[in-house]
Amino acid sequence: MKAKYINPFTDFGFKKIFGEEASKPLLIDFLNALLPQTNKIVDLNFKNTEQLGQTETDRKAIYDIYCENENGEKFIVELQKAKQNYFKERTVYYSTFPIREQAERGEWNYNLKAVYCVGILDFTFDDYESEPERSEVVHTIKLKNQNNKIFYDKLTFIYLEMPNFSKNEEHLSSRLDKWLYFIKNLEDFQSIPTIFKDEVFTQAFEKAELANFGQIDLEKYESSLKAYRDLKGVIDTAFDEGKIEVARNLKKLGVDIEIISKSTGLTSSDIEKL
Repeated sequence: MKAKYINPFTDFGFKKIFGEEASKPLLIDFLNALLPQTNKIVDLNFKNTEQLGQTETDRKAIYDIYCENENGEKFIVELQKAKQNYFKERTVYYSTFPIREQAERGEWNYNLKAVYCVGILDFTFDDYESEPERSEVVHTIKLKNQNNKIFYDKLTFIYLEMPNFSKNEEHLSSRLDKWLYFIKNLEDFQSIPTIFKDEVFTQAFEKAELANFGQIDLEKYESSLKAYRDLKGVIDTAFDEGKIEVARNLKKLGVDIEIISKSTGLTSSDIEKL
């Protein structure tokens, strides 16, 4: 069945929904669903997504979305389609740019505005030791001391592990649930579910409907979708090859085939052939 709406995990789709001037109400609503009630955003201004270092030799950062609210607080919103080495380090590095740009010439008391880094991940970290953390969708990270008390409350990292979100329409209990359900399932919708009848989501579906695109935007989207699918194909191939190698090594060690099957997801017949 031909898709009616864009894939929001593509670069084009993500910026079409959240990164255009006309998308401000959607981005504000989404961020407010993530933030505590006391941090509600009234308005946003988009800022330059390309951030340069203080000298020509400094590296630069290019964000998906970079914006500032009416209080001067900074928001970096990133879509991450695949795992990469030092991903967490990269987001920490990105956070230094909106911190450093607040420096004032001459006398300055170092009173900083808050910085929020939001990552929408099309993968899971897979590095948690405990089961509850492994299945959680939203991870909120702040600087804390050895007693688990907040040391500095103006730097916040929020990661959304989208593969962990498994709620269906009947079990959506919050505004954030609705946004996560929208993002994860948008490309599969053929009509607007009844839970999305308010003005913000009506606008979101209108912006995401392929029939509303001109030829130039359609071509840009198709190119972005191809890049996304190619990347996923490379990742899936590498993952499958990794499973096969693990299964082969376990078989050499004499591990029971049934156990190997449960561990890798491969069928017993496939393992027998290795």
